[in-house]
Amino acid sequence: MSGPRPASEADRAAPPPRDTATDVVRWAAFSCLLVPVVLLGYGSSLAGAAGTALGLAAVTGACRVLLRQSERGAARLAAEDRAPHRGRHHRTGTGSHRGGRHTGGDTPVG
Repeated sequence: MSGPRPASEADRAAPPPRDTATDVVRWAAFSCLLVPVVLLGYGSSLAGAAGTALGLAAVTGACRVLLRQSERGAARLAAEDRAPHRGRHHRTGTGSHRGGRHTGGDTPVG
C-alpha cells in the first residue's frame, strides 16, 4: 500500500512543538531592522539610527544566548526528572546493603 496513511488519533491531537526562542529572536531581528527605518522616517540622523540598530543587535544577541542557555538547562532538568532515581549511592536491590541487621545465620543463641 503506497498511499498516504491515515493520521492516528495521537498524530492529530498533539501539534508539533514550537521553538519559542527562535520566534522571539526573529521578532527581535525584525525590530533591529524596523526601528532604525522608523527613526530615519521621523528625521533622526543616520548615525543615530545606526547606533540604535547596533545597540538593539547587541541586546538581541545577548538575549538569544541567554534563551538558548535557559532551554538547555530546562531540557537537562526534564531529562533528570524522567530518569529513575536509584537511591543515595546509585545502588539497586536489597543485596547491595553493607551494614544493618542480619537475620538468621551463624550467631550463637544462648
